Amino acid sequence: MKLSKDFKEIKGDASFRKFYRNTKKNSIIVFANKEKNKNLLIYDSVNKILIKNNIIAPKLLNQNYKKNYIEIQDLGNKSIYQIFLKNKKNQYSIFKKAINVLNKIQLIKDKKIKNFRNSFYLLQDYKNQILLDEAKLFSHWYVSKKLNKKKIKTFNSRFNKEIKLLLSKLNFKNNTFVHRDFHVSNLIINSKNKIGLIDNQDALFGNKAYDLASLIDDVRYKTSNLLKDKVYNYYLNTNKKIDAVKFKNDFDILSVLRNLKIIGIFTRLAERDKKRKYLKLIPYAWKMINNRMSKNKDLVDLKLLLASNFPKFIIK
Repeated sequence: MKLSKDFKEIKGDASFRKFYRNTKKNSIIVFANKEKNKNLLIYDSVNKILIKNNIIAPKLLNQNYKKNYIEIQDLGNKSIYQIFLKNKKNQYSIFKKAINVLNKIQLIKDKKIKNFRNSFYLLQDYKNQILLDEAKLFSHWYVSKKLNKKKIKTFNSRFNKEIKLLLSKLNFKNNTFVHRDFHVSNLIINSKNKIGLIDNQDALFGNKAYDLASLIDDVRYKTSNLLKDKVYNYYLNTNKKIDAVKFKNDFDILSVLRNLKIIGIFTRLAERDKKRKYLKLIPYAWKMINNRMSKNKDLVDLKLLLASNFPKFIIK
């Protein structure tokens, strides 16, 4: 793809996309010749749903789907993650702003939107089968590298049973807009000091606790248990109608499943895509898994299974 000299390539993410910023035009080119339906068409469709509901997301400026790119509004390069790296003093107040955005997102009822190719995109439900398949990324990529063949088969059989059992214990229905990657790297502070959302293409309708788990137990940015609890309690205080006991159960389970999935994805990025920088984040993912499993009796059996196979990371 040929671009004018005004476009400069910017740091990408874990996907197959490439990004080019034009500071003069305040726009970004998103280029994807792999998985372009998700990375271009679905991405813009979800952005449209968010914008329709007064959530800040990149507007489409131009598109050439045949040539594998879209041009979108540039929300800026100041993510909450970058702000935290420079200044940790106002973390809680910024997290509160993120929770307020999350509360707005969770009011979204739109599941269907017309895309730029003049057909309709329908957001799917975050079914248990999807959650199970995501958990299996841990087995397929991480376990296969760490255990011998005999142990792998036994572990995977027990692991799948435990995950299915945990999924059956979730309380909340798939009736809430879920971003799926609602964490500080994807929350951008714009020029008006408001939070905008990027990396929106994976959104589904799922469990109310999922995005909160993404934010609080974010593998990319370490926070203290004290701050995690403060942010969690702020969410509950702004959602007083929620059954707190049932919600905490779902939060713990989904946090553990999400971080198991992340361990699998980061191992895949290292092995398949040679993006080895993500491996350094795995020990913290284990730490958060350990933390949540120690506080939920429904996670005891999974904890024992993981502890017997990965004693370096799981405390019995």
